[in-house]
Amino acid sequence: MWGGCAMKKLQSQTIELYSKQLRTPMFNQYEDVVRQLDQNQSYEDFLIALMKLELDSRQESTRRRKIKNAGFPYIKTMEELDYSRFEHLEDAFLGELASCDFVSKRQNIVMIGNPGTGKTHLSIALGIKACMQGLNVKFYTAANLSNELIEAQDNHKLVRLERQISKADLLIIDELSYLTFNKHQSELLFKVVADRAERRSVVVSTNLRFSEWTTMFENQTMVTALIDRLTFRSHVLNMNSDNPYRAEHAAVISDDGKEAES
Repeated sequence: MWGGCAMKKLQSQTIELYSKQLRTPMFNQYEDVVRQLDQNQSYEDFLIALMKLELDSRQESTRRRKIKNAGFPYIKTMEELDYSRFEHLEDAFLGELASCDFVSKRQNIVMIGNPGTGKTHLSIALGIKACMQGLNVKFYTAANLSNELIEAQDNHKLVRLERQISKADLLIIDELSYLTFNKHQSELLFKVVADRAERRSVVVSTNLRFSEWTTMFENQTMVTALIDRLTFRSHVLNMNSDNPYRAEHAAVISDDGKEAES
């Protein structure tokens, strides 16, 4: 009996060693797979079940890695969205966006609405959906993207950063409205967007109507060109609301006697 236990331990260690060398860690779960099989199932069924377990694990690891690499400030999902709060968007249309077909079609999304109406939430949720489909996503606030571009240029790494951004299937630029960009910043931001025209998708969220974008950029000609590129082959979403969620949520917290969010 001792010899049988020793042999089983040796076999387990050998399987663990081989699975590590072959980079198939889920093969260590073979006993769980065996327990789940019916007596009538074959060795081939066992192998298929084990390989599927390994594939599922790898796909999940890939999704987690893509979400991490995207740079989201936090995680928000489509399931957490209260669609009823979007006064100008149909549920069916939001479901269509969640399919991420707009990415494969190389279309853009521009979200325009007053603060607290869910633009960032929807942007992140769409980015998460894209990651779950195996797509490469990069998330920036407009301020962070501008700063990273300037810093990269100062450190002679601009080409590398632009190449990294260009490889993303979906680029999300959030909060394009809170800063005024100088001529140099405007040119760098414009190049990032222009390089993606008709090649890759961009999601932009802003509090400002297109007619107000001249308050952000010094060069009005560049503003016109930027809007042209963003709105070509794109969905422009009206996300204005008379009852923004963030303000309502802050009021509820205040009524509960706690400090309201700014």
